[in-house]
Amino acid sequence: MSKQPHVIVVGAGIIGASIAWHLTRQGATVTVVAAREGGVATPASFAWINASWGNPEPYYHLRMRSITEWKRLAADVPALRPSWCGGICWDVPRAQLEAYAHQHGQWGYGLVPLSATDVRRLEPGVANPPNYALHAVQEGFVEPEHAARTLLADARKRGATMLDAQEITALLQTGDRISGVETAGANHTADHVVLAAGAATARLAATIGIDIPLETPPGLLVHSHPHTKLLNGLVIAPELHMRQTADGRVIAGSDFGGTEPGADPGQTAAALFAELKAALTGADALTLSHYTLGYRPTPSDGFPIVGAVDRRPGLYIAVTHSGVTLAPALGLFAAEEILHGLHEPLLAPYRPARFT
Repeated sequence: MSKQPHVIVVGAGIIGASIAWHLTRQGATVTVVAAREGGVATPASFAWINASWGNPEPYYHLRMRSITEWKRLAADVPALRPSWCGGICWDVPRAQLEAYAHQHGQWGYGLVPLSATDVRRLEPGVANPPNYALHAVQEGFVEPEHAARTLLADARKRGATMLDAQEITALLQTGDRISGVETAGANHTADHVVLAAGAATARLAATIGIDIPLETPPGLLVHSHPHTKLLNGLVIAPELHMRQTADGRVIAGSDFGGTEPGADPGQTAAALFAELKAALTGADALTLSHYTLGYRPTPSDGFPIVGAVDRRPGLYIAVTHSGVTLAPALGLFAAEEILHGLHEPLLAPYRPARFT
C-alpha cells in the first residue's frame, strides 16, 4: 500500500475544520496548525446556510451542492446538529422579491410566497409582519464554532494532530514547491499545505510571493441571554437579520454579515439590540449578553478562492466569505483534489489562477 500524504491545514475555523475532517476521513495524515481552535471569524458568523439571491447561477449551484453536503456530513457526524428551520425574507422591495422568486424558482430553489397571515402563523414573534414575503424551506443554520470544534474533535479521533495557539509566520518553500509552515517555535514540513486561514490568508500567501486580493470588512452581531422561544427559523427583514439558538439566545445583525461597528461598537450594539427588541413581540425580558465583531475574509470579487496554486505546487488555498454554507462541499472537494487528483467542475470559476 502506498504511503498516504501528510497534509498541513493552516486554519481551524469552519473551512479548515471541514477540510481536515475530509482529508482524515480519506486516509491522509493531517496536522492542523492554527492560532485558535474554532477559528477567528467563524465564532462571529451569523451561520446562515443558504443559496439565496444576488449571485450568478454557477455560484447558486455550488451553494446548493453544499446544502446537500451539509446533510451528508451531519449524518456522518450527528453532533453537528444543523437546524433546517427554513427562512422568511422580505429585506428588499416586493418587485425585487418577485424577481428573485422567479429566477431562483427556475433554478430549482423552493420559495413559497407568504401573506402577513402566513408570516404570523410561521413566526408569531415577529411584531410587524409584511404583506408579502418569501419562505425558503430548505435553509437553515448551524452553531458555527461548535461545528468547527466538533469536526476537529472527530478528525483527531481519526488520527489528525491539532497544533493550536500557534503564531504562523510564513509558508516554507523548497524550490518552487511549498513544503510546510513556519511558526514562532518551529518549522513543520508536509507533502501539501492547505491555506484556510481566513483573514490571515493574504499575509501568509505574500510570504511566498502570491498576492491574494482579500478584503476583511467588520461585522457586528448582538447575542442575547437565553430566552423562551421567540423565533422558529431565520428571519431576514429589512436591516435586521435574526435567528434563535437551541439554548434560546437571539442573534441579530443589520444583515447576515453583521453591522458596521462604527466608532463605538458598544453603542452600536446597544442601538441594534433596541431595534431587535422592537421587532419582536414578547421580548420585554430579552437582555443583551454580548456582541461579537468579526472580520469577514472576502475575496475582492466577492467569490471563493479555492484550489491549487499552479506556480507553487503543494499549496492549496481555500478562502471565502460564505464559509458556513460552503464548508462541507469545499472540504470534500479539497480532499478529492489533493489526494486523488480530481478536478471539481463546480469550482472552475473560483480557482486562484484568476488572480495569481
